[in-house]
Amino acid sequence: MDGAQRRSEILSVLEVAEAPVSAGKLAGKFVVSRQIIVGDVALLRAAGHEIVATARGYLLERKEPTDFIRKIACQHQPNQTEDELSCIVALGGEILDVIVEHPIYGELTGNLRIRTQEDVKRFINSYKKSNASLLSELTGGIHLHTIRCENEEVLKKIKQALLEKGILYQD
Repeated sequence: MDGAQRRSEILSVLEVAEAPVSAGKLAGKFVVSRQIIVGDVALLRAAGHEIVATARGYLLERKEPTDFIRKIACQHQPNQTEDELSCIVALGGEILDVIVEHPIYGELTGNLRIRTQEDVKRFINSYKKSNASLLSELTGGIHLHTIRCENEEVLKKIKQALLEKGILYQD
């Protein structure tokens, strides 16, 4: 199989995937190295395919015309992260990403794609095991999340709950 055929097959795998697909899994399927898959995905992205890289693998971005997507500003300590994410998910939101403003690099974005409480637990466990810092730790806890939800009413409920927890950032 040549590179073009492999990239076409990668797209086919991502189109039907219900969850992120890791580069390692794709490498095993196509009997190539993980680095070859990373390069293939880079070429697919450069060709205009909306492939999102998450900590758990690749997703093909599916935008529905009914998607309601907005950004919210938050500020909290690292030990409040699980409460923040659980609150958003419990009220019907999907956390697409986290965004911080860095003084040298400008806007830094981390893809999250957290939809369920299981996703929240997986993220928190990964954070605790990794010994890494959260992006929000670079900015005194101030960060944005891009949230996908059903409608504006759901977003208002999410923002109100975060406000009550002291997590929603305000002047």
